[in-house]
Amino acid sequence: MSSNVLRFTTAGNVDDGKSTLIGRLLVETQGAFEDQIEGAKRENERRGGKGIDFSLLTDGLRAEREQGITIDVAYRYFATPKRKFIIADAPGHEQYTRNLVTSASTSDLAVILIDARNGVVTQSRRHAFIAHLLGIRHFIVAINKMDLVDYRRERYEEIRNDFMNFIDRLGGAAIYCVPISALEGDLVTERSARMAWYTGPKLLELLESIEVDDQQHKLHFRFPVQLVSRPPASAEFPDFRGYMGRVASGSIRVGDHVVVLPSRARTTITGIVTQDGPLQEAFARQAVTLTLADDLDVGRGDMISCEPQPPQVRTEFEATLCWMSERKLHLNHRYVLRHTTKTVRAIINEIDYRLNVNTLERESPVTEFQTNDIGQVRIKTLQPVVCDPYSVNRQTGGFIIIDENDDTVAAGTITL
Repeated sequence: MSSNVLRFTTAGNVDDGKSTLIGRLLVETQGAFEDQIEGAKRENERRGGKGIDFSLLTDGLRAEREQGITIDVAYRYFATPKRKFIIADAPGHEQYTRNLVTSASTSDLAVILIDARNGVVTQSRRHAFIAHLLGIRHFIVAINKMDLVDYRRERYEEIRNDFMNFIDRLGGAAIYCVPISALEGDLVTERSARMAWYTGPKLLELLESIEVDDQQHKLHFRFPVQLVSRPPASAEFPDFRGYMGRVASGSIRVGDHVVVLPSRARTTITGIVTQDGPLQEAFARQAVTLTLADDLDVGRGDMISCEPQPPQVRTEFEATLCWMSERKLHLNHRYVLRHTTKTVRAIINEIDYRLNVNTLERESPVTEFQTNDIGQVRIKTLQPVVCDPYSVNRQTGGFIIIDENDDTVAAGTITL
């Protein structure tokens, strides 16, 4: 992804003002249509309010509007002269933490909103931990609703220090703090006379200026096969066999030597085909079809990799798991594990520990997980999984767990 495009997620406890903040950003950067703005005004007036309720621009579902909360992941887009933005607005309610996993796994930065009246709460810590677990290393801590605490500097500093004491223990993250009022507009896109004591950058300035490095292009080549292409024979392609998918990481050139896993067969790339014509080289996130020098038994779920430093092939591994189901995790219960393009049967045969998100203490022994529990587990699969540690490669180190009802019950990161 170009550094000119920033994908970020918003998170925090319920009613901390995430939707209001995003609505204001959309309006003040001309990212909302006039009919959307007028519709939000009319809806607010129907409820007895005046002017625009910014949250109505993003809280799209009827159930959300009636309760004033967000219950799905809402993706929004806006741009400034300096940068383009993709926002994933994750819910704050505890039972919707699973949606944060979805939004954080593809984001480069997290905006953690904290209500200045309540300070840092358990959900603030949980969301920050999950974002960090899923590879986010840039955080903006937006201490919101400063208008409700009289814009007091000491309250801002108290909350900032409390959060920093927590996040510093996770390590390896760049943290930026800013006091704001999403409702009144203070320090979102404009300076605030009511918080003249704050001399740092506004929220939008931070979003425009923070440099995030797209590591996927720099990693070793990984290509999970999604589909085998065998079109009808033609004069141009009398016996075409290609392997379709999206480059998960790294790059590949025609002539490169590769290994196919888990079979460990070695071959050479003879072609890179796209809808726009052939390429000599393909990069991370590109959807392509690869052709190989040898007629190999390759199918969906296999991984084509660079020959030096290939991924690991495992039927047992350790992982950090975020349990998202209302049904408890039970050891040795049969689940389905989806990893890249591969789906395999799996069991969770041991829980090493459960993490207390408030203290970061490891609790053991543990025999089950409940909703929103996070901890280290050991997993055994019926067929081999081709993977990297999540800390090395987000695309080949993450997975989800599905139960017999086809419900996603957990998301995990492989630690090996």
